[in-house]
Amino acid sequence: MANNVTHLASAAPVPDADQSADRSTARVASASVTGQASASKPDGRHSRLSFFNKVLAFTQQIRTATDADQAMLAVTQQLCNLFECEWFALQAVSDDHAFLVPRYNNGPATTKELTVPIAEHNVAGYVAAQRRLLCIRDVYNDAELSAIAPALRFTRAPDLRAGQRTRQMLVAPLLDASGIHLLGVLQLVNHRSGRPFRSIAGEALKELCAALAVVLRQRLKPAPVARSHYDFLITDGVLSTSEFERASRAASAAGRDLERVLLDDYQVTLPALGAALARFYCLPYEPFKANRIKPGAVLKNIKREFVEHNGWLLIEHDADVMVILATAPEQVRHSRMVNNLFPKARLMFRVTTELEFRRTVDQFFGGLADSGSVGDLLSGMNAQADEARQADALAQASTALVDDNELVKLVNKIIVDAYRQGASDIHIEPGRGNDKTLIRFRKDGALEPYIEIPASYRNALLARIKIMCHLDTSEHRKPQDGKIRFYKEGQIDIELRVVTIPSSGGVEDVVMRILATGAPTPLEQLDVLPHNLRRLKQAISNPHGLFFVCGPTGSGKTTTLHSVLRELNTLDTKIWTAEDPVEITQKGMRQVQINRKAGLDFATVMRSLLRADPDIIMIGEMRDKESVSICLEASLTGHLVFATLHTNSAAESIVRLLDMGMDPFNCADALLGVLAQRLARRLCAHCRKASVATKLEMDALVVEYCAQIRPLPPSLEHAEATQAQVRQRWSEQYADSTGQFTLHHPVGCTQCNHGYKGRIGLHELMIVTEQLKRLLQERARVSELLAAAMNDGMRTLKMDGIEKVLAGATDMQQVRAVCIQ
Repeated sequence: MANNVTHLASAAPVPDADQSADRSTARVASASVTGQASASKPDGRHSRLSFFNKVLAFTQQIRTATDADQAMLAVTQQLCNLFECEWFALQAVSDDHAFLVPRYNNGPATTKELTVPIAEHNVAGYVAAQRRLLCIRDVYNDAELSAIAPALRFTRAPDLRAGQRTRQMLVAPLLDASGIHLLGVLQLVNHRSGRPFRSIAGEALKELCAALAVVLRQRLKPAPVARSHYDFLITDGVLSTSEFERASRAASAAGRDLERVLLDDYQVTLPALGAALARFYCLPYEPFKANRIKPGAVLKNIKREFVEHNGWLLIEHDADVMVILATAPEQVRHSRMVNNLFPKARLMFRVTTELEFRRTVDQFFGGLADSGSVGDLLSGMNAQADEARQADALAQASTALVDDNELVKLVNKIIVDAYRQGASDIHIEPGRGNDKTLIRFRKDGALEPYIEIPASYRNALLARIKIMCHLDTSEHRKPQDGKIRFYKEGQIDIELRVVTIPSSGGVEDVVMRILATGAPTPLEQLDVLPHNLRRLKQAISNPHGLFFVCGPTGSGKTTTLHSVLRELNTLDTKIWTAEDPVEITQKGMRQVQINRKAGLDFATVMRSLLRADPDIIMIGEMRDKESVSICLEASLTGHLVFATLHTNSAAESIVRLLDMGMDPFNCADALLGVLAQRLARRLCAHCRKASVATKLEMDALVVEYCAQIRPLPPSLEHAEATQAQVRQRWSEQYADSTGQFTLHHPVGCTQCNHGYKGRIGLHELMIVTEQLKRLLQERARVSELLAAAMNDGMRTLKMDGIEKVLAGATDMQQVRAVCIQ
C-alpha cells in the first residue's frame, strides 16, 4: 500500500471530473480512473499526497481491528468524511453467487434490506458482474446509464419511499487477493458538494477495496439470501417464522400454491402480500382495479395464452411509456421479450400477486381461455360445426367439424376443473349411437356427474386425449395406457395416468387418474389411532424384514408407505424405491420409474437394487412369484423391504403370499407385519351436525363393534362382559365429562361435497408374533390367523372405523361402505 501511495504521489494530478464537462456523458460515466499526466500546481500534489495518506491511515485502522463489525461501525463517519459522501453501502455476495445482500450501510432505512441480483440491469449488480469501477454523475439519467450498458437502470422505488434523491454514485467491486473471486461491492452515494466524485476518489476507492477485501474476507463469506418473495412478511410482523415455515410445508405437502395457503389458511391480506413483493423487487405494488381500461390498441395482437405463459401484461400505455404488470418482474426483465416487442418504449414495471394478476388477465381477456363454462365452449363448437356444414355440402367427419382450438380448450377445461375440485379420477363414458358422452369426476371416493357432451364430438374428444398421451389414434380395438404431463397457467403442473378401454357399442371409455404429487405426509398425520401408531413404529424399527401395505386401487397405499419411509429417511440410511409411477419424491431417497416398454419391470429393478447396497427397499407393487421371491430373499439377507398388495384384509394377504409361491417357513421368518387400509369420506368440519348419541345408538355401535371380534365370545355372559369392557374404554376416550357420546352427521355447505370434504384412513394392522409365525408355517386358514392376530391386539377395519365415528371424523354409513362384512 505504501509503495502505491508513493507512486501515486509522484504522478501528476488528474483533473477533477467537474473540470471535464465538455466530455460526453457516456465517457465520463465509464472512463478509466487511471491517472493521466497533466500540468498541476505544487499545492495540488500536496493535496493529493495528503489525501492518500489519509486513505493509508484509514486502511491501517481497519487492519488493526480485531472485530470487523465493530471496526466498520467505528469508521463509518470517517469513511464518509474521507470521500465527502452522504452515505455508503457495503454488499456481500450471496451463497449462490446470484445476489448482493446488505452487510454494512449507514444510508436510509429503505436501502438497508435491499437485495439485488448480480445482473447488468442494476448499478451494483453491473459492477459485480463486470468487475469494474463506475463513476456516475446522475443515476436518474437513463441516457448516461444506457451508454454504460443498454439494460442498466436505477431503481427509484427506495428513493420514493425514503423521500430522498440519489444522484452521484461511485461503486467498486471487492475482489480477493487473486483478483478473480468476487466478495462484494462498495458504494459511495451523493457527493456532499453536489458535484460528481473526483477521479482521485476512484483511485483511492480501489486501494481501499483491496484492503477491505483482505480484512473482511471472513466477514464477507457468501451470505444467505432470501429464497422466498414473501420473507418480508416475517420482517413486517405479519407472520412469525414458525407460521411461515408451517405454511410452506403445508403448501408443499398438499401441492398447493404458497400464496393461496397464506390467503386461505393464515388470513394474510392481498395488500400485505403486495407490500412484501414490492420490498423484495423494489418496485411499486399494483393491486387489482375493477375499473381498469384495457389498452386495446396495443394488446390487439397479443393472445391470452402468450400472456399467461410469459407472466406479464401491459396495463397502461401513454406516449412512449409502457407500464408492465408481472408477478416475477426480474424474470421478465431478463428475458428481454418486452424490450424486443416494444423496442422504442420506456418500460416501467409493477409487481402484483398471482391472484390479482389472474384477475387482471380475466378482466382484459374476458375470463380464462379454458375456464369459461363448458356450455359456452360447446356452443362455440356447435356454431363452428354449423358454419362448416353450410360451407361444404358434403358431410365431414366430426373431428374435422370441430375447431382444434375450441377442442383443446374443452379438454383443458375438463382437466383444470377436475384438479381444482379435488377429483382423483376423470371418467369419460361415451353412449351408443347418438347418445351423449357422460363425463364424471370421482371426488372423495364417490362419482359425481360433471357434464354431458353431444355424440358428434365423441371421436374428436377421444382423438385429442390420445394425442396428449401419445397413443395410437387409429387403434380402437385394444386397450391402451398412457400418461399426460399437464401444465397450465403457471399454476397447475400435474400428471395424469390414462387408460382407454373398448366397450360395447363400438365406443371407447377413457379413465384419467390425477396423480397426487407432492411431499410425504408425516406419519402422525395419517389418522392412525395411537394404539396402531405405536405398534406400527415398533414394527418398522426392525433392521430387516418384510412389511406389506394392502388394499384396493386408490386406497392410499403409496401415501402410507412414503410416510413410513419419511420416518426412516436419515443421512446414514440408503433407500431405493421402484414405483409406477413415481408420485411422491423425497430428498435423500433414490427412486426408479418402472418402464415396461423398455423391459424395466419390478423384478428386473429389484434384482439390480440388491446390488446397489441398499438398507431399505420399497417396491410399488408385487404381482407375481418372481417379484415375491426376490423381495423375500432381500428381507432374509439383511434388508428392510416394503411392498404393496391388492388384497382385502391383513389376514388374507398372508394366504395370498403363500398362494403366490412363498415358502411358509421363510415367510414366517421374514414377515414383520401387514397393514390393510381403506379410505372413507371425511365429514366436513365446517357444517357437520353434532348430536348426543342415544342409548339405542350406542348399544347398536357396541354390538356391531364386538361382532368383529374373533373368536366370538363362547356364551352370552362372555359377550356381555366384552361389550361392557368396550363401552368402558370408549367412555374414557370419547365421552364428555358427563359420560355422553357425540355423533356427527353430514349437512352440506359451499366448502364441501354434500357434507363431506376429504377422506380419512381406516387401518387394520397385523403384527407377526410367534403364534402367528407358527400358524403361518402350518398354512393355517384365514379365520385362524385373524383370531390369533386379534388376540394380540389387532383391530379390524370396521372396528377402526367405528372409533373414528366416535371421534367425529366420519359416520357409520361411510364406514360400512368401504369395510368388508
